[in-house]
Order: sequence, then C-alpha cells, then structure tokens
Amino acid sequence: MSNLEASPQEALCEGTPADGPVRELLYPRDVVLGTRDGTTVSRTLPNKDRRMVGAWCFADHYGPTDVSDSPGMSVAPHPHAGLQTVSWLVAGQVLHRDSLGHVATARPGTLNLMTAGRGIAHSEHSPIPHDDVLHGVQLWVALPGEHRDTEPHFEHHADLPAAEGHGWRATVVMGQFAGQTSAAATYSPLVLAEITADGQFTLPLREDFENALLVLDGEVDGVERGPLLYLGAGRAEIELTGRARFLVLGGVPFHEKIVMWWNFIGRTHDDIVAMRESWMDGDRFGEVQGSGQSRLAAPPMPGTTLMPRGRKR
Repeated sequence: MSNLEASPQEALCEGTPADGPVRELLYPRDVVLGTRDGTTVSRTLPNKDRRMVGAWCFADHYGPTDVSDSPGMSVAPHPHAGLQTVSWLVAGQVLHRDSLGHVATARPGTLNLMTAGRGIAHSEHSPIPHDDVLHGVQLWVALPGEHRDTEPHFEHHADLPAAEGHGWRATVVMGQFAGQTSAAATYSPLVLAEITADGQFTLPLREDFENALLVLDGEVDGVERGPLLYLGAGRAEIELTGRARFLVLGGVPFHEKIVMWWNFIGRTHDDIVAMRESWMDGDRFGEVQGSGQSRLAAPPMPGTTLMPRGRKR
C-alpha cells in the first residue's frame, strides 16, 4: 500500500535501548487511503511519541468498510525501497500485482509479503467480484543496512503455523511465537502474530523484544481498536483480559538511523532523492502490468534537507 499523503514528512528513527515494561497508548492519526470510496485509515506508526517498535516502522489499520456497492481498494502502481510490506486481512480480498510479474490475492488468514530491497513497484485492488466488507492492516518493516539493497521478491503464505494456550489461539504470521516459526522471510529478529482470545489469558513474549498490541476487533484490558498499546521490553509473558482479535508485533530495537519519506526508507537525504528520481525517470523499479491504472507520481521533495530524528520524542 502506498503512503498517499501529498506532502509526506520525513521520519528518521535512531535506535536506542527499549524501555522496560511499560504501558503506553500510541494514538493514531487519520489518513485518507487510496480507495475509490475514500476509506480512512488509522495510522499508529510512525507516531509522534514513538516512531518504531523493533523494525516495525509503519502501521495502517483500515475498515471494516462496506464495499458492497463500490470498487473497494484501488491503489495504482507505486514504488517501495528499503523495506518490506506486510498485508494482513480480517475481511475481504486485496489483489497484488508487482513489477516482477507476481499476481496474488490476500485473504483472511493468508500473508502477502513483499520485500522491496533495492526497489520494486506494485498495485493493490479489490478483485472483481469481492466480498462486501474490507478490513485489514498494512505494515512496513525497515530492512537493516546489510539487507536494504537486497534483490526484491514477493511471498504469498497460505499455510501459516498456529499456537494456542489457555484462552487464546495464535496464527504466527512472521517470526517466532509460542514455539512456532513462520516461513516468511525476516531480516531482523521480530514477531507478528494474530491472536484471538476470550476471558483471562497469559501470552508468552520475548524479553529482549519491545512489543505492542493492535486491536482489530473487540477489547483487551480496556483497549479497543484505534491506539497501539506499547508494552516496552523485559517481559517473558503478559496477563490480559478481554474478548478480542488483535495483533502482537515486536522485535529487537532497531539500532540504525533511517530516513523514511513517502514509500522509501534510506539512510540519508541523498538516498531519498535518488529513489524518487529513479521512480520519476522510470528506472530501477520496473513496471506493473495489468493494473489498468497509470502509476502514481511521487510527491515533490520538501524544501529543506531531511534531517535526523530520534526514534522516541
């Protein structure tokens, strides 16, 4: 999914040791998504107070939206570089096409994972026909420096491992959780798991990870959908209460400075300029076939140099 802000702000995140066990609500801001029905998403990362959780640097939650009488999602071809995009659905379908020729439909319970590396382009649409409701998340993972120029590739995972405990069940989307490991490619230690839970329950966590919860449906410990519940690090487990469907995302603190602007992650202002110029000139990212739409133009660069910012305000 593209960041469709007309004037995107840079976000440079600097790795610092994770906080110990905390409980912080990171409130979202509303951003209009590139759908023909004008869907608004809740964006909790980057956040004005905390820009990353492990390598997770971008989190959009959209829907549930009634798309029964509309085309639904329609995001024209756009570029990515220096990151992975993670598409996870609660309801509906999203059809992915990319400049390497992959065509794959994300559905609830399946993962579309695109490793942009040095550069790739893709489009995202609701297929025809599609279900009446669209509800999901789009997440980005920052690639560490030694992997940021890796060859781009795409993965579709329809058979993800499951884990369960008293009062909860998990689908392990990326990384490791509760003794299960996803086959999805990761480039730094991290986790993404979808949990369904009811009542009082205890979830296992990695103490060296900073972790956060994002509620998709229902309520956990008084937190409903909207904010990201940041838990810090230093927990081997956490006791929770509620009836909900939610995501656990976390990872080791990302000890690099990154500049994130539009759909790119670099290390310097000049990195971003080069990526933007390559997209506008038609180089590096390739072409997406079959989307039926012209590719998105990159926003103009800001009038000032993209400067470093810490990962926590």
